[in-house]
Amino acid sequence: MRTTRSLTRRSVLAAVSVTAALTLAACGADSDGGDAAASSSSTAASSASAGAVGAHNPQDVSFAQGMIPHHRQALEMAELAAGRASSAQVKDLASRIEKAQDPEIQTMSGWLTSWGEKVPATSDATAGSMPGMDHSGGGAMPGMMGASDMDELAKTSGKEFDAQFLAMMVRHHQGAVDMAAVEKSKGAYGPAKTMAGSVVTAQTAEIAEMNRLLGKS
Repeated sequence: MRTTRSLTRRSVLAAVSVTAALTLAACGADSDGGDAAASSSSTAASSASAGAVGAHNPQDVSFAQGMIPHHRQALEMAELAAGRASSAQVKDLASRIEKAQDPEIQTMSGWLTSWGEKVPATSDATAGSMPGMDHSGGGAMPGMMGASDMDELAKTSGKEFDAQFLAMMVRHHQGAVDMAAVEKSKGAYGPAKTMAGSVVTAQTAEIAEMNRLLGKS
């Protein structure tokens, strides 16, 4: 009798153990499957996000390739102010232009390199050396100065330099704002469109500042 009860008890315990083991295994499988699905979903989302951020179009390339030499010319003009300007306000403005635009050149150069596109040569900052540019004054890109304009600015100093620098930089900034506006409306690359917005905001404010210094407002 005792033997029968013992066997029955052992059978029940064994059945319970097997059922528990099967239940745990099933839960583990569900958990692993859920984690795998979640991981797969997360990876897909990350890939989609990266693709959206990295997407660019010909306008983005054109913006970077045009704005790099445009910024470089502004830096050339700003560097002249250090030794030729007589106004502390002009010197301060020139310093701010350098601090803002040099990092943007580096950023845009990085974009072009990552896209497998040509980074404009340093010499392209001179309008007269760029294909399609008019040597007499200005060129294909809005606001770009011709070689003769840059030569004339380099020959002046004092108040004459201040007035000429401000007048030229107003034109130059207006050209940059026009270029940035096109990028904002037609570009696809998020960081480039963001930079274009910053250019519009910052340089529009500087145009107003320069016009005040010129006594135009």
